[in-house]
Amino acid sequence: MAQRPPGSFRLLDRPYLIACAVGGVALVVLVIVVAAFVAPFGVSETRKAAPPPAPVVTVPTTTIPPAMLPADPAALPQSTTYTVVDGAPLDLGPLMATDGTVVHPRREVVVYAAPGGAPIARLGPQQIGDTWLPAIAQQPGWVQVLLPSRPNSSTGWVTETALDRAVTPYLIRVHLRSLSMELFKGGQRLGDWTVGIGKESAPTPTVRTFLLGSFSDTAQRYSPVILPLGTHSPTLNSFGGGPGTVAIHTWPTANVFGTRSSDGCIRVPKDALQLLTQVPLGTLVLIDEN
Repeated sequence: MAQRPPGSFRLLDRPYLIACAVGGVALVVLVIVVAAFVAPFGVSETRKAAPPPAPVVTVPTTTIPPAMLPADPAALPQSTTYTVVDGAPLDLGPLMATDGTVVHPRREVVVYAAPGGAPIARLGPQQIGDTWLPAIAQQPGWVQVLLPSRPNSSTGWVTETALDRAVTPYLIRVHLRSLSMELFKGGQRLGDWTVGIGKESAPTPTVRTFLLGSFSDTAQRYSPVILPLGTHSPTLNSFGGGPGTVAIHTWPTANVFGTRSSDGCIRVPKDALQLLTQVPLGTLVLIDEN
């Protein structure tokens, strides 16, 4: 029988060592099992909450008030410089410029007191030349315009269905107290002039109006071109065979400039009239007390 090395022994001779070994193996197995069970729930891993659902975006719908077609449109008055439109809302706000939008009806259209409101007039594509009116307010499907009719400052609403649009860069300002006129293009002043205005018994009205037309009248000699506005004398119901429409024109003598001597019209020097004849119809004319 082989001899054991000196100092060696058999495990069978020391049974407590066998028990210790078996216990150690069991402890290691237990630690592995516990670790495997606890790891998914340990503090070392942070679970993320589920993302909240995406908000539902509600797009507001725009309701366009429908136009109330009159039973007999021909029974409505036409809106021209010769007529009176009863029930027209008035432009009583401050004399403010707009963005220059002007509109032209391609055919005769109905004018309403409000979007979807009562019909009050008819508006044709021709006045003194083509009809171009300044837009002073807008709603979806509708445009509010200044009208050429009495009473002064009359406005009305028209639908967009039969309108041409344009933008004029010009603005005309008339200042009654200082007896002066300014012409602007794109915000830049092109010129300013001393002008003549209405006398006390037939004053030039303070109003936000517009360039309604342009024509020549061979029956008179005071101005080669006359530029009627969309407003009227507050004291004269007629003048010279017309309905008392206020106009811009020149005068043969310069002594009228800087005076209150007309019957409501605005008399300007010849160089001013030459520039004004280039201004598109529908351009705003702001006549103030300054």
